[in-house]
Amino acid sequence: MAVMKFGGTSIGTASAMKRAMLIVAEEKKKKAPLVVLSACSGITNRLIQVAEAAGDSRLAEAMELSGEVREHHRELVDVLINDGERRKAVMEKVETYIGELDMLIKGVDIVGELTARSFDTFCSFGELLSTTIFSEAMQEAGHGTVWQDIREVMITDDNFSSARPLEALCEKNVKNTLKPLLEQGNIVVTQGFIGSTRDGKTTTLGRGGSDFTAALLGAWLPSDEIQIWTDVDGVMTCDPRVVPDARSIRVMTFTEAAELSYLGAKVLHPDTIAPAVKQNIPVYVLNSLHPETRGTVITDNPAILEGMSYGGLVKSIAVKKGQCIINFRSNRMLGRHGFMANIFDEFARAGVSVEMISTSEVSVSLTVSESASLEELLVELRKMGEVDIEPDVATISVVGDNLRASKGVAGRIFSALKDVNIRMISQGASEINVGFVVEGQDVSKAVQNLHHEFFSDSETSGIFESPMKRHQ
Repeated sequence: MAVMKFGGTSIGTASAMKRAMLIVAEEKKKKAPLVVLSACSGITNRLIQVAEAAGDSRLAEAMELSGEVREHHRELVDVLINDGERRKAVMEKVETYIGELDMLIKGVDIVGELTARSFDTFCSFGELLSTTIFSEAMQEAGHGTVWQDIREVMITDDNFSSARPLEALCEKNVKNTLKPLLEQGNIVVTQGFIGSTRDGKTTTLGRGGSDFTAALLGAWLPSDEIQIWTDVDGVMTCDPRVVPDARSIRVMTFTEAAELSYLGAKVLHPDTIAPAVKQNIPVYVLNSLHPETRGTVITDNPAILEGMSYGGLVKSIAVKKGQCIINFRSNRMLGRHGFMANIFDEFARAGVSVEMISTSEVSVSLTVSESASLEELLVELRKMGEVDIEPDVATISVVGDNLRASKGVAGRIFSALKDVNIRMISQGASEINVGFVVEGQDVSKAVQNLHHEFFSDSETSGIFESPMKRHQ
C-alpha cells in the first residue's frame, strides 16, 4: 500500500486535479492508497493575506480575499462534479467552510488581534477545501473514496504554526482509524498540513508539513512506499532554472537526500526523511505533470542501490542564496581555550543560526541568512574583536555519497571553479558534502561549470538514464 502526497501545483487547477485523480486510480489497481493533499497552489498564501488583513482591521480587504478563495473552489466544483445533486451538495460544503472563514475574519476584526491559534485556523481551510472537492470527484468517478479529517488522527502539541505530533497517540489513531478503511479497499483522502491539540484546537505543522505528514502516516501504517508528487521529474542534479539540462537522479540514499534538503534543495521538506528512514520505506519523488517518468527513489535498500552505484562521485549540486559572511578576527583567540564557545554563545543569544564555518588560529568566518537580525549580535561581537560583513553571497554544496574518500573529487571541483572567486570553503564535517561560498553574481557560472564537469554525457553515461521500475 502506498501513501501518495500531492503538492499544491499538482492539484491547483481542475485539469491538475484530473491528472492526480487518474494517478490515484491507477495506483488503486494494485491496492487502495492513502492520499494526502496540500491546499491548491496559491491558496495558503491567500489565506495568510486574509488573516493579516483581519488582524489589521482591514475587514473589507479580508472579505474580498475570502471571496476569491470561494470563487476558486466553486470553479473547481463546476468543472469536476457533473452530477447536479452531488454538485449542489459539494457547493454547500464549500459554502460552509467559507462561512466559517468569514466568521473567523469578523471575530478577529472585532477583537483587533491575530493570535497564533487563529492564524492556524485561517490556514487550515485550504486543505479542507481541496480534499473535500477531490474526494467527492473521486467518488463520482466511481472510486470508493473516504474523506478523513486528519485533525481526528494527527494530535499535536500546542506550538501553533510549527506543531509537532504526539507520536504514540497518533500511531494508535492511525491503526484504529485509517488502517481499517484502507484494508476495506477504500481510497482515503486526507490533509497533510494540519492537526489538532488534544482539546480540538486546530494546529499547523509549518510550511512543507504535508511531506512530513505523508512520511509519518507511511511509517505508522506502515506503508510499502511513500510517493511525493510534485511538478518536477524527481530530485534534480541541480536547479533546472540555473542549468536547463539538469537531469533527474534515479536513485539516492536517505543520507544524500537529507543533506540536500538542508543545503537548499526545494523538493523535500527536511523532516520528511526521518520517518521513512526509521521504517526503511522507500520515498519516490515523482512528477504529476508527467507521471510516466521514473522520477527519483530515495532508499537505503542495497538491492536498488547496487546497480546504480558510481564510486561515490557527485549526485547533486545544492544552492542556498540570500546569505552573508561574518568575518571575525581577534588575536585573543590564539591558544586560548573557550574563546570559540564565547563567540557561539553570542550567536545563540541573538537567535542567529550559522550555516557554514571556516576557522584559523585567530579568525573565524561564518555564513548566516541575510534575513537574520544581526544588529545586536554585531555589537556584541565587536566587543570581542574585529568584525566585517560580506553581503549577497550564496553557499554551493556538492553532494555525493562518500565524497571525502573519493580521490580527485576536490581537485575537479576547484578546477571547474578556476574563474570564480571563492570566499569560503568547508569540508570535513560531512562525508558527502563539499561546501563553499561564492558571490551572488557568480552563482550561475559556478553551478553551470560544476554541472558540466560532473554531469557531462561521457561522465554520466548510463548513470541517470538506467532503467528502473518504481515498484521493485
